[in-house]
Amino acid sequence: MINDWLGRRSPNLYQYYSDQVTNQPQNLSQTDNTFIIYKKARPCTPTKSISRILLTNWGYVFLLCTGLNISIYPQRLAAQQAPIEVKPPSIQPLPEPQPLPPLPPPEQLLPTTPQSPTQPDVNPQTLAEMLIVERFEFVGNTVFSEKELASVTDDYLKRPITFNDLLKLRSELTKLYIDRGYVTSGVIIPPQTVKGGVVVMQMVEGSIEKINVAGTRRLTPNYIRDRLAIAAGKPLSRDRLLVGLQLLQLDPLIKSISTDLQAGIRPGTNILEVKVTEADSFSTQLTLDNQRSPSVGSFRRRINLNEANLLGLGDGLSVGYTNTDGSNGFDVSYSLPVNPRNGKLTFSYGNTNSDVIERPFNSLDINSQSQYYELTYRQPLRQTPTQDFSVGITASHQASQTFLGFDNIGAFPLAVGADNEGRTKVSAIRFFQEWTQRSSQQVIAARSQFSFGLGILGATINQDEPDSRFFSWRGQAQWLRQLAPDTLVLLQTDMQLADRKLLGLEQIGIGGQTTVRGYRQDQLLTDNGVQATAEIRLPIARVSQGVLQLTPFVDIGTGWNNGGSNSRNNTLIGTGMGLLWRQGNNFTARLDWGIPLTSVDSQGDKTWQENGLYFSVIYTPF
Repeated sequence: MINDWLGRRSPNLYQYYSDQVTNQPQNLSQTDNTFIIYKKARPCTPTKSISRILLTNWGYVFLLCTGLNISIYPQRLAAQQAPIEVKPPSIQPLPEPQPLPPLPPPEQLLPTTPQSPTQPDVNPQTLAEMLIVERFEFVGNTVFSEKELASVTDDYLKRPITFNDLLKLRSELTKLYIDRGYVTSGVIIPPQTVKGGVVVMQMVEGSIEKINVAGTRRLTPNYIRDRLAIAAGKPLSRDRLLVGLQLLQLDPLIKSISTDLQAGIRPGTNILEVKVTEADSFSTQLTLDNQRSPSVGSFRRRINLNEANLLGLGDGLSVGYTNTDGSNGFDVSYSLPVNPRNGKLTFSYGNTNSDVIERPFNSLDINSQSQYYELTYRQPLRQTPTQDFSVGITASHQASQTFLGFDNIGAFPLAVGADNEGRTKVSAIRFFQEWTQRSSQQVIAARSQFSFGLGILGATINQDEPDSRFFSWRGQAQWLRQLAPDTLVLLQTDMQLADRKLLGLEQIGIGGQTTVRGYRQDQLLTDNGVQATAEIRLPIARVSQGVLQLTPFVDIGTGWNNGGSNSRNNTLIGTGMGLLWRQGNNFTARLDWGIPLTSVDSQGDKTWQENGLYFSVIYTPF
């Protein structure tokens, strides 16, 4: 009977086939890498619903399920029917961009401005009644170039001028500061004796000598003070200070902020009085959707608890629990600001236990356990209310192990690249760049990430099969434009390119509500892929603080593998219509119906996803 078996393994995650033959197959393509198990039909012991598949020369054991005289038909345990692991934050799609929220008027954030510095000028009696100035010497200038100053002073050179002319020049130079936004800076004529036709002009550039913060409860005042100290650097610029205040107003920890800029004791110095009202830092989010793979149950329930100011440092703790009929997942992340320029260090951990519950593969009692660890440092290089450019680095480690519960087989290699105990591990360093440009009418967001797989920390190392050593690039972009109130157009694209075959943990998934609607979640799992979405949102009903939008859409995605076979239908196209309901900032519900324009094989029971139906409900009670 052993000689009746022939097997070869697929490069695709969990991709196995079985077929009935009476003799060994003829004309088997040398390029066909599918793991195929051929078995002659024979009676099966009535007391066992699954007959054991013997160990082949590849060292792979598999089990097939029958209850009578078996007639084994083509059947695939493909990626979409196995426990698809939850991706860590570093390789998840971008969240939907949000337009710039309304900001308070500048007069509310910074209502008063002290006058430019004043102190007694030189006594006119110490100067000659008429002067001929050969040149002006500027002391304390850090703002203007010699050329800029000369454009003002040239008219006063090499001709007789009076003291009143010098006062006029001083006013013109002070206006030069004010026009640039340095409203607390100015120019004085210090006491001096004019020699050689050289007149000294003293620039007094404004500065903040003290920042007083009031109104904080749990948030440390230094969180506010340190960020404003950067915006209030010398020379003090009202425009730069206003940008710093607007960034704090957009900070989720701040409900409102206002300031009063007062003149200090010494000329050119100021005191900034800041009043802050903190926002609620604790939130809870409940989510219901059908965005998981049907193999583990597509109906997903999730609760997420978030404390955005755990220790009063602006540090955040997020804890989440996710459940489907065949999986349970737990994730936690902690983020800590490390500098006043909003640099942040984040540690993330997730653990998921999944069982295949989709028929007929549930009879094999397949289980998968996975976890990830990530340490990320993100640093904004340019940050304004309308623009953000940040770079960062992530150290990532993922691990997964699969088991066969039937007949207590235990740890078992189902995934390509797994070791004999069914384990796959990936260690990687990821460098990312993020850019966002937004206004109240439009948002453009882009993200680029380079991933370098490493053979460290017990990572999977293989000779010919995919392992932890790889290089990949992922690029994502979004454009959101408001055409009219509550009328939006949204364009999204997501691309991944890899230099070699990848383990399933690193492959890109195409299919489902967030990629190509009309197909089951992760219908395609490939090394390389590109996906694009175009969607319009049209308001059809409005109530107090709520709007119902009609959302026609078109999705397309394609995926391909490196050095291996591709799916017969590796391009998915879908179109359809959806309804999106938003009620204030606390409730969002969405229902999409996608129509597949590409024919694909359906395995097992048809789920809502395969019928093109997707739903999502998100509720934030507090």
